[in-house]
Amino acid sequence: MYAEYEKGADIVSFDIYPVNNTDSTTHGNLWYVAQGVDRLRQWSEYKKPVWNWIEVTGIDSPSGAPTPAQVKTEVWMSLVHGSMGVGYFCHVFSPTFIEAGLLADTAMKSAVQAINQQIHDLAPVLNTPSIANAATVSSSNSTVPVDLMVKRFGGTLYLFSVAMRRSATTATFTVRGPPSATVTVLGEARTLSLSAGAFSDAFAPYAVHLYRVGP
Repeated sequence: MYAEYEKGADIVSFDIYPVNNTDSTTHGNLWYVAQGVDRLRQWSEYKKPVWNWIEVTGIDSPSGAPTPAQVKTEVWMSLVHGSMGVGYFCHVFSPTFIEAGLLADTAMKSAVQAINQQIHDLAPVLNTPSIANAATVSSSNSTVPVDLMVKRFGGTLYLFSVAMRRSATTATFTVRGPPSATVTVLGEARTLSLSAGAFSDAFAPYAVHLYRVGP
């Protein structure tokens, strides 16, 4: 039905909440969020902006609540796959209805504030066109693809990456451009070294790493 609905929409949106969803084929598969973004973009022939909604509470049970790390993963999977906007499903329905459930959870509220601030700070970069051939990534674990979005802003290259499965891996990034540079891992207070046009980094399950190559 989505492909038909899109014909009458200016902005296309959807939601799926894989942590809250107890269906065995969906539960915990955070990558379903990115898969949905891909499908909506394809069905609109990449002509309409896609937004999507992210779970931040235990909607029907406290046991269904995502962790702050899972929310960050869902958000960045969305952005890396081309979503142009995210919203948050903030309600709690059970055992007691809380309309602003997100604001009632201090840890999640702080985490979402940090995610939003990082997106806001990177908005000038995120709003530039993605670059198809500026960098590639390979994963040491064949069962864990690492998805990548590459941007260039102010002459500086940015790599936004997410491990797409619930297992660890090491990702190696190969960059077209200067053979050596300092790679700043944004928001993590650490740096890596680009050498011979490549650098590697460890990814925990569903980890997000954002990189700035050079100054």
